[in-house]
Amino acid sequence: MLPTHRLKIVLVEPEIPQNTGNIARLCAASGAALHLVRPLGFFLTDKHFKRAGMDYLASLPITLHDSVDALFAAIGGDPFLLSSGVAGCPHWDASFTPDTWILLGKESAGLPASLLQRYPERTCRIPMIEGTRGLNLSTAAGILLYEGLGRLARSSGDSDCNQRPTLT
Repeated sequence: MLPTHRLKIVLVEPEIPQNTGNIARLCAASGAALHLVRPLGFFLTDKHFKRAGMDYLASLPITLHDSVDALFAAIGGDPFLLSSGVAGCPHWDASFTPDTWILLGKESAGLPASLLQRYPERTCRIPMIEGTRGLNLSTAAGILLYEGLGRLARSSGDSDCNQRPTLT
């Protein structure tokens, strides 16, 4: 069972339709909202985007924002996290609330440096072995979203298990 939430995944200037389609499926399966910030590197009618999103796209509202400024007007006072491959606290130390916005940048460059510099206290990274270039955007989105969902489930007592499995 998923915890009650209003988590949002935001892709700032995504470039690869298959990644965005996979993230759309992730959002549909988890109940998270999907927001995209223009310019997009593809059309929403792209066959690769539609194939990756499968039939989930029909039931998932996608909100488009014309710029990062327009996005932040929509965010208002809500909490948000910025994802970075090189800066910020480890994602497991980040704070999540039921209405957190999770921002990820484009595949080739990540989020704008000016945004990361403006909000260093809201920046998190997914730790990786040194020398690793980075994770796929849809993988990173899944890690961050389910970290948030797990935290919300544990804090609210929403859990399907009466006991935790033992790892050996």
